[in-house]
Amino acid sequence: MIDNRCDVAIIGGGPVGAALALALQGNDLKVVLLEARDTPANTTDPRALALAYGTRLLLQRLGAWAAMQDVSGIKTIEVTQKNTSGHTTLRADELKVPEMGYVLPYTTLHAALQQGLQQSDITCLYGAAVSDLRSAGDGTTLTYQYQGNTHTLTAHLAVVAEGGKLLEATHPPHIQDYGQSGIIAHITSSQPRPGVAFEHFTPQGPMALLPYLDGYELVLTASHDKAQEMLAWDDATFLQNLQEHFGDRVGTFTGVGKRSCYPLRLRRAPDITFPHTVLIGNAAQTLHPVAGQGFNMGIRDAWELAQVILDSAPEDIGSAAMCAAYRKSRRIDRNAGIRFTDGLVRLFSNDLPLLGLVRSAALTLLDNVPPAKKFVAKRMMFGANG
Repeated sequence: MIDNRCDVAIIGGGPVGAALALALQGNDLKVVLLEARDTPANTTDPRALALAYGTRLLLQRLGAWAAMQDVSGIKTIEVTQKNTSGHTTLRADELKVPEMGYVLPYTTLHAALQQGLQQSDITCLYGAAVSDLRSAGDGTTLTYQYQGNTHTLTAHLAVVAEGGKLLEATHPPHIQDYGQSGIIAHITSSQPRPGVAFEHFTPQGPMALLPYLDGYELVLTASHDKAQEMLAWDDATFLQNLQEHFGDRVGTFTGVGKRSCYPLRLRRAPDITFPHTVLIGNAAQTLHPVAGQGFNMGIRDAWELAQVILDSAPEDIGSAAMCAAYRKSRRIDRNAGIRFTDGLVRLFSNDLPLLGLVRSAALTLLDNVPPAKKFVAKRMMFGANG
């Protein structure tokens, strides 16, 4: 049985919470990670993740990258708009990096991080469901259910890394419903281009093809009703519709795996810190998947919070000054990432003719102005803090 006091309590054992725990290991801090799932391997999340090159560097520092399997690199990103000639191509060699990003299953990243946790000095409680947080005095008290009993744990700092539902009632998030759902699936084509990712804008919403193994991981956006209709189509109808939207740059689409669907919203916590409490990852912000920024921002949240904690004296962990330092460290990157993804969705998810011409010209102009293109690419790889 664990002691009922600790320095840092991390609520949520997904990749963001696990990354924070690994960044804090070996520093004479008492860190407890609480995960509602019963076992560390109990995840069947079907998503493939697009990791930025900067995220790879952070995972290397955490010792998790070497354990990754089935990873496909992205050396080129082609950005286009349907029915126009506008385009921008981003290349890793022009930026002097080996790859701009990577594609891998969520389950692969989860397993690598859990392996690291098992070899660390972090106390991990699986099957521990936190039901309440209350800040008072010099800490926050967590109430959680574990092995059929109710327990409490008082921490100098509680970190919510599990999606944010825990605080929704007392601190409701700002939510922007885009009126869209995302469909994800693995697809194959007759002429795949290994290492090349595609971001293609259409009036119904952006779509992405991310190179992975023998084909691509597809992220396709559409209105909620249209997405449900597309889920019901047979494979041939779905692939034909995909071909009409994307064209033949990877040949003919030949196969599609199981399709999954989820609503797309911008969900933003009104503040990312409260007394002795910090929100990171999806608890702080959930972004539209366009440009693949959300998960990478979550890993940067975890890394920068760890640095702020380690820079603080033990008695200052969770203090107002420490929380303010973390807010300041994340302000530019967080706000820029939210504005970037939200702006792309609003700018490109419509069929206004005049705006279409402007977008086409802007993409082509970006492709021909190397400093601007480098700026955009570095933002995608490293965030606004560089």
